[in-house]
Amino acid sequence: MFKIIHWIIFFCLIEAKPQAFDDFYTAINSIDGDSILKHFHFLASDSVQGRGLGSQGIEIAAKYISNKFQQYGLKPNPKSNNYFQEIPMHGSLPLNSSELKIYNLDSVITLRYSQDYYLYKAGQQTYIPSPLEMVFVGYGIVAPEYDYNDYQTVDVTGKIVVYLDNEPKSEDPDYFNGQNPTHYSFAEVKRQIALSRGAAGTIIIPFENYTDWNFVKRDFDLEDINLAYSITSNLSLIINPECVNHIFKDSGYYFEDIVKMYYSHKMKSFELKTRLSFKGAFKERNFVEKNIIGFIPGVDTKLKDTYLIISAHYDHLGIGIPVNGDSIYNGALDNAIGVSVLMEIARVFSKLSVAPKRTVIFIAFTGEEKGLLGSTYYCDNPVFPLYKTIANVNIDGIAFFRDFKSIVGVGAQYSSLEDKLLETANRYQLTVEDIPDEFNSITAFTNSDNYAFALNGVPSILILEGISNKTKSREEVIEAFIDFYLNRYHTPLDDLNQYIDIVAAERHAKIIFDFCFSLSNSSIAPEWKKDAPFLKAKLRNIAEKR
Repeated sequence: MFKIIHWIIFFCLIEAKPQAFDDFYTAINSIDGDSILKHFHFLASDSVQGRGLGSQGIEIAAKYISNKFQQYGLKPNPKSNNYFQEIPMHGSLPLNSSELKIYNLDSVITLRYSQDYYLYKAGQQTYIPSPLEMVFVGYGIVAPEYDYNDYQTVDVTGKIVVYLDNEPKSEDPDYFNGQNPTHYSFAEVKRQIALSRGAAGTIIIPFENYTDWNFVKRDFDLEDINLAYSITSNLSLIINPECVNHIFKDSGYYFEDIVKMYYSHKMKSFELKTRLSFKGAFKERNFVEKNIIGFIPGVDTKLKDTYLIISAHYDHLGIGIPVNGDSIYNGALDNAIGVSVLMEIARVFSKLSVAPKRTVIFIAFTGEEKGLLGSTYYCDNPVFPLYKTIANVNIDGIAFFRDFKSIVGVGAQYSSLEDKLLETANRYQLTVEDIPDEFNSITAFTNSDNYAFALNGVPSILILEGISNKTKSREEVIEAFIDFYLNRYHTPLDDLNQYIDIVAAERHAKIIFDFCFSLSNSSIAPEWKKDAPFLKAKLRNIAEKR
């Protein structure tokens, strides 16, 4: 009774017709765990070969999803008259025959690919035939708001810069967010800062984000894939800390000294006495990938030309390094289950007797695992105007446990989507929690497709289950999350052998549907908060009618 009363109040607030309540109630209760499970078993099976980019397996998955969109009666991409948005991509796999040499005052050291270093970004244009000078630049950060500049005392023009993978730590929450990370800790942000200062290339020393070189291998011993129009021409390496002293030789410092600088909060930048050359050998290919797009037109005369995007990525890592004899990286929880829920929500929306006021767009993105490529391409080439897109609700992972008592709105703190999430949670007697301290709140938002929309001015959110649970302790829930990320995430063990609580998945799907239904029928569009870092992009979209 409690939930029904809250739904009645909700329908009054959105000024819905009386029959809309019955329509909604019938729709939400038709969300079917068995339907989700059927999609999941297909998309996470070995037959789709881990849904790697440019593979036959991901083609099979794309056809499966597009066929479902067609069965549900979704309208196709109006720019292609089918359900696909085609994306030119370029793949580059560095070979062990690549030559990276470090020149010091009296010798030349050749580093070994995969054992001593990986390419953070790869491309045939990455070629340094003549040795270039190198400079250590601390964390590689320029942050005016914190009066911090690692480049202030050094000239890096035409040189290779070397930096740690983290940022200054502080007890002061107003200085680099205290103990929590800021976006300055991101490798891509550091790389862009270096290039903007005139650097010819970058070398990352993994110090905090990776504690074991085997974890680096897991993330980088794969083909590097980029949008065809954004292939890098600058050297970008990640180096094994065990051999980093080859770089620091004769500089007056060793890596141990850098570690002391970090812990004493006395980081400094300085010229290195070594130089570097690189001659890459690559196996390359060009291919076309696909986002899958279907939509339900809105029916309100004033709101039908505004858009809500509900998304999930359907790609994974394909076939890779065998683990216990298994080389297929199925990506069951990441993100076959998420895109299965997306399809079920699309089916239920399509069954409404009265369509939502706003147009609802469903997108299965490709290329998320390689750096949000599909969502980035969509934002660069929007099918529907971004300035009229009210929000993106992204689905990346579904609840582990059926008895969750809380939810987390990743990214909700930046916009009024936070208020809408609280309203939804109240209808289910749930609380809304922050991301637990045990997890990185910044990367939780930036590691999935919702971030591409935020960067392009569209309020976005990822709704996850919280750690409060009726039958499990906080410690048990956190332990289960950590166990997945340490032992199965991005490995062949994320497969159909994992237990899926389909009741939890169905419950989570209903909450997302409720949230999206509310957004699609509300006359009030979500807005960025005044201090949100994405507000300027939204204003730019409006000014440019992009």
